[in-house]
Amino acid sequence: MKLSTVITALFFATTLFAQNKPYISDVWVGDNGNGTYSNPIIYSDYSDPDVARVGDDYFMTASSFNAAPGLPILHSKDMINWKLINHALPEQIPVETFNIPQHGNGVWAPAIRYHNNELYIYWGDPDFGIYMVKTKDPFGKWDHPVLVMEGKGLIDPCPLFDDDGNAYLVHAYAGSRAGVKSLLSVNKMNPEGTKVIDKGVHVFDGHEDHETVEGSKFYKRNGYYYIFAPAGGVATGWQLILRSKDIYGPYEEKVVLEQGSTKINGPHQGAWVETPNAESWFYHFQDVDAYGRIVHLQPMSWKNDWPVMGEDFDGNGIGEPVAKHKKPNIGKTYPIETPVETDIFDGDNIGLQWQWNANPNVLWHAKLRGKNHLRLFSIKPTEALPNLWLMPNLLLQKFPAPSFTASTKITLHPEEATKGKTAGLIIMGMDYATLSISHNENGFYINQTEAIKAIDGAPEVVNESVKLKSNSAYFKVEVTAPDAMCQFFYSENGKKFKKIGKPFKAKEGKWIGAKVGLFSVSTIEDKRGGYADVDYFKISKND
Repeated sequence: MKLSTVITALFFATTLFAQNKPYISDVWVGDNGNGTYSNPIIYSDYSDPDVARVGDDYFMTASSFNAAPGLPILHSKDMINWKLINHALPEQIPVETFNIPQHGNGVWAPAIRYHNNELYIYWGDPDFGIYMVKTKDPFGKWDHPVLVMEGKGLIDPCPLFDDDGNAYLVHAYAGSRAGVKSLLSVNKMNPEGTKVIDKGVHVFDGHEDHETVEGSKFYKRNGYYYIFAPAGGVATGWQLILRSKDIYGPYEEKVVLEQGSTKINGPHQGAWVETPNAESWFYHFQDVDAYGRIVHLQPMSWKNDWPVMGEDFDGNGIGEPVAKHKKPNIGKTYPIETPVETDIFDGDNIGLQWQWNANPNVLWHAKLRGKNHLRLFSIKPTEALPNLWLMPNLLLQKFPAPSFTASTKITLHPEEATKGKTAGLIIMGMDYATLSISHNENGFYINQTEAIKAIDGAPEVVNESVKLKSNSAYFKVEVTAPDAMCQFFYSENGKKFKKIGKPFKAKEGKWIGAKVGLFSVSTIEDKRGGYADVDYFKISKND
């Protein structure tokens, strides 16, 4: 495969990869270190993953919904060990819409493809249409997105740049906006892939046998056009393959991956990737409630021009997910590496693992050179809110494993205000819980709070409050499998921790897993000013 203008960026990134010590998670590693891997290879909510190969490099992206920056870009050399290197969308578009939280909206199910010496990503925003963004340098700046196809309910797009120079787009429909779902359509695009130029043709109707067919991915092999499409629902579905000699059909169908006798529910929606030595592999997700949609990798082969995925443990002719397997043969061995979780705030910027609850504002935080802490300013809501669900300046990251501890040290500086400034640690979802430091005329307090049914506007309530001797405290939360139960702890000296409040069961967000992170807010009535300094944010094993 020609690398052309991408090769310089890849060489530079590979050099950095060799110079910097890879980050290895304390709580989840998919590489077993003995030539095998265990699923999931990433125990984090990289929902609807898609992967493209560029030479000897692999690039993954995933849904990001309302979080910003969006469209995470992960890089791997061996398909197992992944590093988060970038985001293709510094902010969600339309910018004005996503300046306030839009839970469950935004970037749905993207597709990433390498074409004409560039990486392209297409995604559907169910309220605005299908967008595309591209770059010659996936480690650097991506071009400004273009609207390829305007319309409501258009989701899960994937391009196909055909051998004859024509370009096509397959996509699905969101019933909540389009009024119909379980349909797949193919549209013709201009050769540049920047605009749909026809009304499209329905090529598959799943209403009879494959309800909720969606997540379409387009491929061509041995003269067949293939549409890989999940069906049956996020948590309960299967992987469907459609094939035809004509891009508009009719398409034959075959189910190639299902849960079967395994514990891996809903194994579907992902990417077929072929290595340089012609091995085939399939990435997909598994929905695990509060933990989100985690990433698995299945061995894949071809028989009679149909893909064969996983292993047929129960003998019914349909593959099932493997728990452990030999790693892909890419001819080399690379160091174990995982997406970064811990942030000690010693660089010029916060880590790539962080996302805001809406498009970021430069006034929400400061990361000054020579200052090894993160400063989060006390941000007021634009209107009175019952809880934090619609606060845009929540700084969050994905759950990294079934069980883990998140810990931090926070110092609150309310400046001239006598009350109303709060900063702390949060487990965020449709229900959420916090451990925070706040103040009033009598001093500083730690509060452990929760908001059950926050998505519905339920108020945040205090479970326990403790007076502090100073304006600084150490916080941690232990998350425990299998039910994502959370227990908060605090300390005034960083050595002896005390349990506070009651256990909280983490709840998924809107189409995403629960998240853990930081916040710094002010009530709408209070004076302006105030901030919190965060010394570190560490992810580690539970005690």
